[in-house]
Amino acid sequence: MRIPDFKLERYFAQWEFKAPYLLCSSDIEGWRMSELLALADEDGRERWERLTLGYTETQGLPVLREEIARLYQGVSPEQVLTFAGAEEAVFVLVNVLLGPGDHAVVTWPGYQSLHEVARATGAEVSPLRLREEDGWRVDLEAVKRELRPNTKLLVVNFPHNPTGALPDAATWKALLALTEERGVYVLADDVYRMLEYDAGDRQPSAVELSGRGLSLGAMSKSFALAGLRVGWLVGRDTALLERCAAYKDYTSICNSAPSEVLSLVALRAKERVLARSRDILTRNLSVLDDFFARRADTFRWVRPRAGSVAFPKLLRDMPVGEFCQRLVEKEGVLLLPGDVYDFPGNHFRLGLGRTNMPEALARLERFCDTLWR
Repeated sequence: MRIPDFKLERYFAQWEFKAPYLLCSSDIEGWRMSELLALADEDGRERWERLTLGYTETQGLPVLREEIARLYQGVSPEQVLTFAGAEEAVFVLVNVLLGPGDHAVVTWPGYQSLHEVARATGAEVSPLRLREEDGWRVDLEAVKRELRPNTKLLVVNFPHNPTGALPDAATWKALLALTEERGVYVLADDVYRMLEYDAGDRQPSAVELSGRGLSLGAMSKSFALAGLRVGWLVGRDTALLERCAAYKDYTSICNSAPSEVLSLVALRAKERVLARSRDILTRNLSVLDDFFARRADTFRWVRPRAGSVAFPKLLRDMPVGEFCQRLVEKEGVLLLPGDVYDFPGNHFRLGLGRTNMPEALARLERFCDTLWR
């Protein structure tokens, strides 16, 4: 397999552990180990204390799969397959499903692996472009235009990274019905699910609506536990999941034993874990509303509806890549230029999930004042 460099990850490799202010992180600020273990029930604490560091089951710890299944309506543990993060799940599923002669449609802008892994299999990939002027909403008619007789997979990511977009109920159900009718699998990357700002906006997952729906989840985003590297696929097509499990024998084989137990602890305390994430987002969104109102001459944004990222636009006559480079060098504040998505328009990704965001924004404002007094 030949695959291009992952631009976003290479960018983070350069700056993520050098810049003191990560104003573009896609995850929520991580839990401390002691605070997470304090949430453990008696069974979770016992599992942690008697844990042995051997191999684990390829499909995942059975009780962990039970907890993951509870996140979805009408899903059994046999319909859950765990991975070493959502990234591995994408890699495995796409390689199992696609090959030369196949076609996939993928939302764009988006996480690079969602389309580049498909291309690396020899499949043809069509981007499904989301547009700022449409509020970053998915266009059902555009989806219909992109689907072909050889389309095997539609990849969508809602709540969306990097825009924070979320389809309405009618559009989402129509999208799943359309792909079911055409015999197309849907990989729904919903790692930000349960971070809707209005709980009434939360849609049923793809696996709940379609036999060809595959829901991708992880501990990394909504649950603020990226360091555990635990992800999963949920689908009704158990034969497909079995093929993925067999392919996984060539990647991670199995998950980290400590990560599985810690994930179990977090999922059993999910209401408290998610409440913490939502509280951070609520406080930061209030600060951002004020910031963008005051800086309307420099930035424009479509306020996100869910998740921990947004995709504002720099309105000044300066390439966004240069702006981000000068900002991190001068103020230690890292933003992610839209260049890493190969997306036009001077956009940049902004992260909402860190508790030091107000201080980072103050530094961003000071930087802007030095450029445009």
